[in-house]
Amino acid sequence: MRVERFEWEDATVTAKALRDWFLASTPTGDVVSTVQQIRDEIKEGRDAALRRLVEKFDGVEQMPESLRVDPEEARAALAALDPSLRGAMEEAAANIRAVATAQVNNATESVRLPQGHTVTVREVPVRSVGVYAPGGRAVYPSSVLMCAIPAQVAGVEQIAVASPPNRSGRVASPVLAAAALCGIEEIYAMGGAQAVYALVYGTETVMATDVIVGPGNFWVQEAKRESMGVVGIDSYAGPSELMVVAGHDTDPQWAALDLCAQAEHGPESPLVVAAVETHVLEQIAAATEAAAAGRSSVADASMALVRTPDLSDAIDLANAFAPEHLELLEEDAILQADRIRTAGCVFVGRYGATAFGDYVAGSNHVLPTAQSGRFTGPLGPGTFRRRISKVEIDADAAAAMAPRVDVLARAEGLPVHGESAMIRSNP
Repeated sequence: MRVERFEWEDATVTAKALRDWFLASTPTGDVVSTVQQIRDEIKEGRDAALRRLVEKFDGVEQMPESLRVDPEEARAALAALDPSLRGAMEEAAANIRAVATAQVNNATESVRLPQGHTVTVREVPVRSVGVYAPGGRAVYPSSVLMCAIPAQVAGVEQIAVASPPNRSGRVASPVLAAAALCGIEEIYAMGGAQAVYALVYGTETVMATDVIVGPGNFWVQEAKRESMGVVGIDSYAGPSELMVVAGHDTDPQWAALDLCAQAEHGPESPLVVAAVETHVLEQIAAATEAAAAGRSSVADASMALVRTPDLSDAIDLANAFAPEHLELLEEDAILQADRIRTAGCVFVGRYGATAFGDYVAGSNHVLPTAQSGRFTGPLGPGTFRRRISKVEIDADAAAAMAPRVDVLARAEGLPVHGESAMIRSNP
């Protein structure tokens, strides 16, 4: 494990130094140009290009006849699931559905204005959604649940799941089981940026979707970011991040396991520990390095330590850094939890391990990373709903508003707008 100690300057400067350090150590390569080349190949070559890219980047040695998975295979995977794993998935699904349902309030708002007309704003679900469930280092049935269930609660009719296949061209059984648990039958054995672009533009086999969601590596997230505007996306969601605000009562072993847990997502995942007391930082650093040394899956992680002048500065640093996950393990930090404005998800108190949110707490684990928490938040039903305005104007309302429209339109140099309104004022 690579550990760096940072001197405190102020929240903004220190947060920038942290980001720069993590980015400098990230083996991203030329992500943008590679992703754009994949985009162009998918748009031009469609299924043929998609199959070629899946074989190349997903490492498939035995390409299946179709990249679309037979729904029976998913149902069989669910039926064959270990009962304890199925029970855990069902409990997670129930909690995710409960939290998502609670977020859907009155979907129609109607306002009658003084001029006599009515404006109604209603929410409707998007038509179709593409869910990306990562693969490679690990498999993520939990991501299927986190993405698909809020989409279903939002009212989306068509949901497609894409997940990287193994060398034989098959999607991992737990991912298939999660899709079957959600009743999803459109499943594709494809990963990476090529999967994103297939869901964006469509091919002979894959139907284009309206919104693409799900976590993933730099290439997946760059493909999503570059596609924004052609389709909607949830956020820039990956690689995973964790910041811990620790205090004198923080258990170093607990914090170490929390940090190592997020490091399991890969060496690109930033880990930050902030504390007022130097000895607290050193205890957590020692415990984390010891834990990482015995766990090969986290040995390549990078962790930054920051000693802040006081707790308030640690909270300011969290807001400036905008981590995906923030754990407030310091007892008094709980009192300042409401000051957090930019984290994707805040875990409050010594029992609040990020792992609970990753799986069964009901909060969503598809969260903004790379400081995008400054302007967006967790995936939820709102990700899959759009607003439509309806305006109802009668003769009296038209007569009352037309002169105002005429004045404003002429001021903008668009006189026919005014004429369009005025002709209705004296029918």
